Amino acid sequence: MQLNFLHSVEREYAHPIETVWHAWTDAAALEAWYHPTDLANVPGSSKSDAVIGGRWAIAVDVPAFNMVSCFYGLYTKAETHTLLEHTMCYTQDLDEFAAMDDSALHHNIVVEFETRGEKTWVKFSQFGELPEGHAPRAQAGMESYFDSLEKYLSA
Repeated sequence: MQLNFLHSVEREYAHPIETVWHAWTDAAALEAWYHPTDLANVPGSSKSDAVIGGRWAIAVDVPAFNMVSCFYGLYTKAETHTLLEHTMCYTQDLDEFAAMDDSALHHNIVVEFETRGEKTWVKFSQFGELPEGHAPRAQAGMESYFDSLEKYLSA
């Protein structure tokens, strides 16, 4: 099934590719930064086994709306320091998050990495279906995630 391109976000970080790769693939690191800058993740919700068929998951606490945004999926490609591809399912239901039904509707995510001198370039692209007007909001949200990554890497 061909999914529509929704958006991409890219940025260079003044950190070595090994450090940036670790932030994207280590469960504890992912839990520390993979959220918008004004939110935090649910402790213990992260998973990351960055191999083909490996699981990734994270739950973001959204107290202003009394909800949790849960994301999960399976890695479909993992090329060290170069490329991560995975599915991304979304739910606000903690029971659904615990069950992690991989047959649920999902988006496809492609994260590319490249060494650029002393810096590391990262590009996040999302493919799937969203209601009219939601792709710019998803892109703005991912920009905030990238801001969180910068704070994490610089700490």
